[in-house]
Amino acid sequence: MRNEFKDESDFLKAIAHPVRLKIIDLLLLELPVEVCSVNTLQQKLDIPQPTISQHLQILKSHGIIEGSKSGVQVCYRVVDKRVVKILGILKKK
Repeated sequence: MRNEFKDESDFLKAIAHPVRLKIIDLLLLELPVEVCSVNTLQQKLDIPQPTISQHLQILKSHGIIEGSKSGVQVCYRVVDKRVVKILGILKKK
């Protein structure tokens, strides 16, 4: 089998986790800078901060999100617009 869909498969694996899908969904709300940090995501998801950081790192390493510093906090945002379409499809039931 050729690696014809390797990049697409890696992309789908990166988002194929309930926590990562929820993080993407929250970030797509285009939260203000003071609300898109790890701490705020942790409060909204009610899971440990190290777990949030691990999921953010996976999304970041696949180019799905990026972070920008705002003071001492890092604010994350979605940069790969394919996830907008995918979440739209997933939310339609």
